Amino acid sequence: MRIFLVVLAAVVLSAGTYLGLERLGRRAWPAIVARAVAWAALGLLLLNVSCPRPPVTRRPIVLLDGSLSMTAGGRDWTTSRRLADSLGEVRYFGDERPGTDSLPNRGRSLLAPALAAAVASDRPVIVVTDGEIDDATELPSDLLARARVEMAPRAPARDVAVVSAQGPMRITAGDSLRYEVIVRFAADSARDSAVVELRSDDAKRTLLARRVLRATGGEASGVLRAASSGIAAGEHVLSIMAVGAGDTEPRTDERLVHLSVAETPGVVFVANPADWDARFLFRTIREVAALPVRGYVRIGESWRAMADLKPVSEDMMRQAIRGADLVVLKGDAVSRVGDARGRGVWLWPSGSGAAAQEGDWYLTATPASPLATALGGLPVDSFPPAVQLTAQQPTPTGWVGLMGQAGRRGAPRPAFFGAESGGVRRVTTAVDGLWRWSFRGGSSEQGYRALVGATVTWLLGAPDTATGPAHAVRPVAMNGRPLVFEWTGAGAAHPVPISWTGASSGADTLRFDGAGRAELWLEPGIWRYRLEGGAQGLVAVEEYSEEFVRRAPSIASKAGASVTGTSRTAARDWVWLFVVGVLGLCIEWLARRRLGLR
Repeated sequence: MRIFLVVLAAVVLSAGTYLGLERLGRRAWPAIVARAVAWAALGLLLLNVSCPRPPVTRRPIVLLDGSLSMTAGGRDWTTSRRLADSLGEVRYFGDERPGTDSLPNRGRSLLAPALAAAVASDRPVIVVTDGEIDDATELPSDLLARARVEMAPRAPARDVAVVSAQGPMRITAGDSLRYEVIVRFAADSARDSAVVELRSDDAKRTLLARRVLRATGGEASGVLRAASSGIAAGEHVLSIMAVGAGDTEPRTDERLVHLSVAETPGVVFVANPADWDARFLFRTIREVAALPVRGYVRIGESWRAMADLKPVSEDMMRQAIRGADLVVLKGDAVSRVGDARGRGVWLWPSGSGAAAQEGDWYLTATPASPLATALGGLPVDSFPPAVQLTAQQPTPTGWVGLMGQAGRRGAPRPAFFGAESGGVRRVTTAVDGLWRWSFRGGSSEQGYRALVGATVTWLLGAPDTATGPAHAVRPVAMNGRPLVFEWTGAGAAHPVPISWTGASSGADTLRFDGAGRAELWLEPGIWRYRLEGGAQGLVAVEEYSEEFVRRAPSIASKAGASVTGTSRTAARDWVWLFVVGVLGLCIEWLARRRLGLR
């Protein structure tokens, strides 16, 4: 309508000018037409009128599930790929891995990032998947409504899968092995048990075989216990396998576990005498530490192991102290601090002379210490008070985590403090009676566990020269998932060259993020890596993946919502309209010259 009015106004004004004002009659019609055309074009450009245009049919974007589940149970990946190619432009989704690999080798099924990017292109979106989406609950409903979903579900198939194998990652030579396993039965209602074997990494010797019985819910659980006497000190990759499964997905039958056998324990606790603080501290360290813990206590004239009270020799205990990563010395045992060679030392003097002051010492957490986060929000000052405080002086460069006041009065004194010097971290506990925190239960018990856990974490956080500038956070990764390395060197994290050998060999560079983590993607197998500087280790990537274990689909087939937005084009986008306006003015100028006008 606006276009019609603009053209009509241009014709009326042009005709009125030549016929009414200049009175040129019929011989002026070429000039009238030229001016009307030019003025109409100028009017349309000035108003920038727009009009609808037919929508352009664009090729759909097809998001093809590239996770390992698309090949599980003998499925035909080629059929899904051909379907996706016939529907539109194929893009793959799965995990966070960079690159555009067209093979279904991704260890997760993350749809949300790819769906958001595809919908933003304003093109039709088609998702081809088996429906087992990991982030289905995080998919925005409006984005999912825009997409058409084509399902390629897998048919039910028999499968006996070892879905979990949990056990120690580090033990001391002579300790027993204990692994908790869970076996899942799929589409096999007749099988009531499975035989699980624990095998070593050298010649695949069977260390233990046990039958686990199926319970309700289609799962069987059991505990594998075996002696470690046949495993040499060092790093090993053991396998836990369901034998005789006879299913359609053999890649779920075996799990790998990393085991480090040390000649000495990771944490050594020595107490003299045996008191309540020693008993509660030893128990809590065993619960929160990820390393094997050995405890020794002085009873009478002899030293005994805290686990079973068996007598131990002086030489055995001294050797354990020298080889431990963390040494905890309680009471008179602090005199043995000279034997410690580890990264961390925790001293608990428990003074008993003029240096020890008995009373009710109420403690308060300080805001600037490694314990601040662990104790944040806990009412430490309302916990049971300590019973005595030993006068100790922290170093000027250290930190103080707890301050104590006698009867809530008087000057605060350092009660719990630490420092780092020469690559060794040291913490001193100058009070006794903290066991009452744990004994009381509730928030005070949580505070005690948090205190012990944060202290052990900080003490073991010193750089370990045995592992080099970085170490593998989890030495075993599932198929399609990365091996994660954590920066443990001194100073800020920087790129570290890494090489590996196994079924093949290669080299890369670990590039750490802001959290000090770096990822390395390797094929399934057992790999020995070497970092710049000579530090090395053993890692493994399993054939197993959670993608191979059948799960209930989290999305279903559906049609995509059509995009109803109207597409319009504006006058100033019409290049030809500028040309028409210029030509109209030129023709009018020529017509006026022929009429004898300027």
